[in-house]
Parts: sequence; C-alpha cells; structure tokens
Amino acid sequence: MARTKGKNGADAAPMTTSQMLGSLLKSARDIMRKDKGLNGDLDRLPLLTWIMFLKFLDDLERQREEETALSGKKFKAAIEAPYRWRDWAADPQGVTGDELLSFINSEEAVRADGKKGPGLFAYLRSLSSSNGDNRRDVIATVFRGVDNRMKSGYLLRDIINKVGGIHFTSSNELHTLGALYESMLREMRDAAGDSGEFYTPRAVVRFMVEVTDPRLGETVLDPASGTGGFLVEAYNHLEKQVKTVADRKRLQHETIAGCEPKSLPYLLCQMNLLLHGLDAPQIDPGNALRFKLSEIGEKERVDVILTNPPFGGEEEKGIQGNFPNDRQTSETALLFLQLIMRKLKRQPTPAGRPARAAVVVPNGTLFGDGVCARIKEELIKEFNLHSIVRLPNGVFSPYTPIPTNILFFDRSGPTKEVWYYEQPLPEGRKNYTKTQPMQFDDFKDCMAWWSKREENDQAWKVSAQELLATNCNLDRKNPRGMVDLEHLPPDQLADEILTKELRIAELMREIKGYLGAPK
Repeated sequence: MARTKGKNGADAAPMTTSQMLGSLLKSARDIMRKDKGLNGDLDRLPLLTWIMFLKFLDDLERQREEETALSGKKFKAAIEAPYRWRDWAADPQGVTGDELLSFINSEEAVRADGKKGPGLFAYLRSLSSSNGDNRRDVIATVFRGVDNRMKSGYLLRDIINKVGGIHFTSSNELHTLGALYESMLREMRDAAGDSGEFYTPRAVVRFMVEVTDPRLGETVLDPASGTGGFLVEAYNHLEKQVKTVADRKRLQHETIAGCEPKSLPYLLCQMNLLLHGLDAPQIDPGNALRFKLSEIGEKERVDVILTNPPFGGEEEKGIQGNFPNDRQTSETALLFLQLIMRKLKRQPTPAGRPARAAVVVPNGTLFGDGVCARIKEELIKEFNLHSIVRLPNGVFSPYTPIPTNILFFDRSGPTKEVWYYEQPLPEGRKNYTKTQPMQFDDFKDCMAWWSKREENDQAWKVSAQELLATNCNLDRKNPRGMVDLEHLPPDQLADEILTKELRIAELMREIKGYLGAPK
C-alpha cells in the first residue's frame, strides 16, 4: 500500500489505489450477501451508500475544521459528537452486534459517550440548518428516506470497518471513488431496470450539457434528477469557469437545483453531487409535478433545464389537476414537458442569453395528437424549438427499446424552423447494447455541425408553418434517408419492421392515455 507524506514529513493516511478500493468495496458487498435482511443490490447499494456518506462527511468536516482553525474563525459542525463517524465507527473494535443495531435504529439508545440519547438515525433526521449550515437540512432529508435493513450487527460492523479504510480527504482517492461510484450506479440502474426505471447514458448527458453550455451566474435545474447525472455534468462544466472566491460561492449556493421523490435515487444523487464537490446539494425530495402550473411565477423560474423526465408512467388525478383542463393527461412525459416550459425564465439570463432547455422525450411525444398536439403547438408558438436530435436504436438498452429524441428549445421567441439531426450508429453497428453503449465521441460530427448548420445526409430543417399545418406532428423522417424495404437484406428488414411495430405500440398506448383526457 502506497503512503503519502504529511506536512511535517511523517507518514499520512495510506493512499487507496483504484484496484484496492474496488476490492475493498467488493468485500463489503460480499459481507452484505450473508445478511438475511438484505435482498439484492437494491437493498445493498443504499446501505453501502449511507455508510460511505457518513464517512465522507466526517472526513470533509475534519478538513474544514482544520481550515477554519487556520483562519481564526469558529467552526460549525454539521454533525456533532457523539454522532460523528470518528465517535462511533472509526474504532474497528468499537460498538458491534445488537448494541450497534440499537444505536443506529432506535429512537433512544446508549451512545458512544455512554449516555442515553437519540439513536443515530433519529438524531440525523432531526437536524436543521438553524446554525447556518445548509448541509444539516440535506443530511436530515437524506436520512428520512433511509432505513437500515441489516439484521446482523456483527456483519454491519465488518462493513463499517471496510468503509473505514477509505480516506476521502485525498483528491486522488476522491477521483478514484467517483469513478467507482459511477460503476456502482450502473449496477443499481441494471437492478432498477427490472422495476421500470432507467437512466440517461453518460454520453447523452454530456452532449446535452456541452451544446446547452450553462454559464456561471445562470441557474440550472433537473426536475427529474434521478441519481444526479445531469447536475454532476453541469457542475463539472461550470466549475471550469470559476475564477474568484465569489464565483465559487455562486456555484456552490446559487446555481444547481434538482428534484427527486424516490428515496434511493435521492440518496444516490446527494452522494454523487457531494463526491463531485457540491457542498450542500439543493435537491427537493418531492414530486416536481405537485405544484399548480398557473401558480409558478418568475421567482420559481430558472435559466437552464437539463433533464430526461420519466416516460411511460402514469400520474394520479390529483397531479393531473395541477394542469390546465385542456392539457391534463396521465402521461408523465407530457406533464413534465409542460412544467419545463413553465419553469423557463421569460427574461434573458445573467449571461445575456435566452433561458433554454434540453429534454429527452419518447417518439410518441413527436407524433402524438390531442393533448399532446396542443402542448406542442404552444411549444412552437411561444418558444424557439430550434433543434431535435433523433437518437438511434439501443441508446437506452437494455432498459427500454422505445426510440427517443432530444428537444432543444429556448425563450428567444416563436419557432421559425426546426432543425433535425439524425444521430447515426457507428459504422458497422446495428444498435447499441448494454455491453457496447453509446460513447461521447459518437456525437463528434453533430457537435461540429451544431454551430455551422447546413443540410446534409444527417441534418434537415422543417418550417414552423409546415409543422403547425400538420397538427404539430414533429415525427419527421430524414428526406435523404428513405428506406427501400423491398430491397433490404433480411436482417435489416427485420430491424425496420421491429422499429415500425414499436412505433405502432407506442401510438396505441398514447391513444389509450388520451381517451379519458378532455378534448
């Protein structure tokens, strides 16, 4: 194990290599498999995450305490003794077994200082930012959605000891842990795919952030944050623009916001953002659709929205009632599209640019009529829907075969024309798969085209008048890419038929969803 030198030349904490860190966390997960209270990775990953969360937070607190002492200021702890990691978890021979379970789970327990008081989770859930530290609100909200399902306090102690070997104060280790954490998120996504959840591939997220190009001083929102992929990428993009202490403060406290109502993705999102450097992530743990659309005013609006809202789901009547009578639908994607349109600021941003959005939508949104067509009519007439990127087959494999698109629109005025870009598959590939996913480099040609637009084999444009005259059908095929089905090889013919069947199935689902909606 490599060691680094401290400021006085003595050996500091051992550095954990990527290989060692991966091995350490694999051991922790092997231990969890022995516990009767945990059922699969959807139980194991949140447990490992909240343990890592507390260790990371304590290391961060130690670092800040030292920095505050050097500046002569008084340090305000987010978590106080005896609830800090160093108080109850750091000693490998410390509290264990039923005593450990009681300390973590019970409303009242014997603490590490030998006195009776609130149990760990009870204490963490009671925290508030009354001392001026917003992280306390973050911690309280995180742990209101967390349970400890492990039955064996001895196995739990073994896991805590494993995580105790990770040193979060090393920038190298943070980078290593960030990469490893992303692999854990992928595994969680694989497990969650069975329950109808899927998340945006990193390549698509990065492309959307790059071309939308958030600028420091602008506010960025993802109203369906999931595990925080868009917000992390936006934070990384904005951090490169930081030049002063004031810039850093603005980025930390006034820029990034999200919303995620499910407890597991919410916890993962918080940890993801903390690992990447955002001190107190502002993630709303409620449903972003719970507010009445007409009551969202300029103060609640933002400059940039980057998101892949849920689609294929259905919202309850109470949520639908928050939308205008002629725009109510159970289709989640259409409700989110209305929310996004409403949440964009009407005035130019602090960077002097129009408020703008990049949104992933299913194919059904492009060709849907009824309520869907009315929403798209508003989008074309009130916003500048300047670009639609049509994604190729398999981008969301294996979670869903539904074809998807990215809508790019802003507040610069009504749409005059819509540019389409059909993102091709790499040469020789029929689709993307779980083992061969989309890469950011696949967007290289699209990004080169983005600022110098010309019609070509992948790009074409359609006037707003033509779209409005066809009931706002945005499902426009590439005029240079017409397929001659009669002369296709059998395997390509089968792919074309499957694509058309998927479109028919999506259209039928849309029709069923609109049958009960007002016309």
